[in-house]
Amino acid sequence: MNEDKIFASEDAGSRIFQFNDAVADVFPDMIKRSIPGYEASILAIGSLARRYVQPETHCFDLGCSLGAATLAMRHNISEPSCHIQAIDNSPAMIRRCCKIISSDDALIPVEIIAADVREINIQNASMVVMNYTLHFLPLVDRDDMIARIYDGMNPGGIFVLSEKVLNDDREIEKLFVNLHHEQKKRNSYSNLEISRKREAIENILIPESLTIHKARLTKAGFSHVSVWLRHFNFISLVAIK
Repeated sequence: MNEDKIFASEDAGSRIFQFNDAVADVFPDMIKRSIPGYEASILAIGSLARRYVQPETHCFDLGCSLGAATLAMRHNISEPSCHIQAIDNSPAMIRRCCKIISSDDALIPVEIIAADVREINIQNASMVVMNYTLHFLPLVDRDDMIARIYDGMNPGGIFVLSEKVLNDDREIEKLFVNLHHEQKKRNSYSNLEISRKREAIENILIPESLTIHKARLTKAGFSHVSVWLRHFNFISLVAIK
């Protein structure tokens, strides 16, 4: 696992965050040190795949990065004739994801697609995962994205949505941000690295409140919506059609 030093170099202060080769090279370390609860969410995605994936249906990993959620589904699907589509618009992530998936010996077919998730035709889906992806889409596209996911899912299917969120209470928001930064320091990020990355990702990752996410999922038509995992301002929701 290559160590994330992207925002430690002298020229890092002028960078805008991109999912390029540099980020792909250190992505597992970056995720492990930056997103609390990420590993737990991946394990739980596998558990949900065992329970909710239906025979002869499709599963989608929208914004697959290196394929962690794809592998979690692939290793836990027991129903026959299922197929996984893993989609990402980053060429660097897709290249590495292809290598990782090709070295895996599970039997469920995986199709890795280089594309914008907004352009994917979602149909006959019993499980859809967006693991920290929606908050990178423009705000104006998010309602339509969730509606298209709902329309493409089969009754009884499950949607997993993981996001960084804002808290409606400003004091709690401040507390959670500070706690998150403390955790990053414990994981050996410097104050300068934390500050630089926050500036680099501003206006690229645009979080919304949990209230807005729940309302959007309900508006799309999902019958059951709930948070199933939370650590500071990082949450994962499940929505069942």
